[in-house]
Formats: sequence, C-alpha cells, structure tokens
Amino acid sequence: MENIKITKTGAYLPEIEIQNEQLEKQLNLEPGYIKKRTGITKRYYTNNTQEDLAEKLLKKMFKTPEETKDIDLIITATTTPNYFMPGIANIVQKKLQIEKCISFDILAGCSGFINAIDIVQKYIKTSNIKKALVIGIEQLSKFVNKEDISTCILLSDGIGAVLLEKTNEPKTYYSNIQALQDTKQILTSKIETQKNELKLTMNGIEIYKYAVTETVKNIKQLLKETNQNIEEIKYIIPHQSNLKIIKSIATRLGIKDMNKMCINIEKIGNTFCASIPIILDELYQNKQLKTGDKIILLGYGGGLNTGSILMEV
Repeated sequence: MENIKITKTGAYLPEIEIQNEQLEKQLNLEPGYIKKRTGITKRYYTNNTQEDLAEKLLKKMFKTPEETKDIDLIITATTTPNYFMPGIANIVQKKLQIEKCISFDILAGCSGFINAIDIVQKYIKTSNIKKALVIGIEQLSKFVNKEDISTCILLSDGIGAVLLEKTNEPKTYYSNIQALQDTKQILTSKIETQKNELKLTMNGIEIYKYAVTETVKNIKQLLKETNQNIEEIKYIIPHQSNLKIIKSIATRLGIKDMNKMCINIEKIGNTFCASIPIILDELYQNKQLKTGDKIILLGYGGGLNTGSILMEV
C-alpha cells in the first residue's frame, strides 16, 4: 500500500538569542516570572527575512543538488509571510533550482505543519507525487508588540522541515484534522488597515481552555478509530505553545512518563508552525527514533484548527 516515510529532517534557529532576563527588565517583571508562567528560558529572533531563514535551512539540510532534483511537491506552513506572491514555497523551489514541481503555502495557524503533512500523504496516495518537502517557518518577532506580555514572552523565530517520500512498506498512517469556529477571536493575526501593520493578539485563558480540551478529544478519537492505545506510541510531538498546556494535555491523556511528550519550548520558545519539525529534527539528530516507531504529531491553534497524525517512522 502506498504511503509516506520521513527520509530527512532539518532545522535552523536564527542568530539573536533573547534571554528571559532581558524581557523581564524590559517589561518590569519579577525575575523568574516568564519561566514560571510559560516554561521558557530563551527564544530566538532574526533581523533577516523568511527567505534568508529558508536559505540557511536548505544549505544545512541538503549538501548536493542531487538530493533535491526529484522533489515533486513543496508545501510551506507559516503565519508570517513577508508577502503573499510569490509564496515562500515558490521561493524555496527557486533556491533549490527545481524547474517544475507543485509548490504552495498554507495558512492554518499553528496547526499548519500538520495540515501540510496530511496534504502530502493524500497527494502521494492519489497522484504521481513521490517526494515532498514540507517546511514550517515563522518570523514572529516581526509582528510581536514588544510591550504585550501575552505574546512577546512566548514567541520565537525559526524554521524546520521534513522530506517525505513514497514507500510501499506497510507504514501506519492516520490523521484526525478538524476546525472549530473561533467565535471569541481568541487567537488572531490581522492587518490593521489604518496603520498597515500586522497585529497579533492572544487570549491566554481561552487558548488554554481550548488547547487542553480539544487536543485531548482529538487524540482520543484518533486512537479509538485506529484501535491503538497510548502505550503503543513512542512519542507525542505537540506544537510547543506553553509548557503548562503541554503538561495538562499529558495529564488528561493519562501519560505518566513525561519522556513520551517531546518538549523543547524551554530552550526555543513558541515557533508556531516551525515547532513540530524542529523537534522532529532533534529526535532524528539524536537518534531517538528507529524504524517502526509510532509517533503522534499534534497541532493546534488559530482557526481554531486542531490536528493529529499517527504515523510510523
């Protein structure tokens, strides 16, 4: 049966490291406030563009043109495009000197990377696509109000990617992707017409309520429909939103060993669409995954979009 497998991963964190102490002084907060509230100790900013981040990732991920010549599909998930045409996926295609392929960006909030993986799986099962590059990229520092405590202490820039290829091996793959109406506007990113500026807003309390209920329901439904149990899953790789949210999800899923939950928000911050591929790259670089391991990728955020994928590596 045709399915997908991960054959390569990559990630890049930009050059400017922002420690909690700097933000706590800037916002007149008590020492230790940020880590206590979010679990984060530092985050990364860049003065460059998304295109620059993409170029650094590609140089790090691919050593020769031979590795990229057969890529049929490029999908980029982001919430912070520099501009809308051409999309960052088109720019990546150009940087890789791929003359012809399918390439496009998607906007699905912090769940965008999950949506992109699922789109690739469906392309590979139903078309002639054999190899796809999926990228999560964010330049959130560009849109953060440096005086807004609800966002600036959380958000970080970064990029991560996976290369997916068609396989005839009997690999497990299931997805559960849904969207709820954000009737309360708890997470928005919109252009302020008068100022011609992009404004990012979060309602932390409502986001917490949504995240710790809908994600757990989503995963439980996924496991039920696939006749799997949580003990069979090697790792759950959640979007890195907030340490308290991730721990609450684990508790509600009955997970006692927190090593099953992949967490790196402390040292990286919340990178929206880039958070899951950055962790995937860490796992592969540290040789923590082996063939046959089952993992769950979990995305949730603006929309409100919630998605989980159970896949075998």
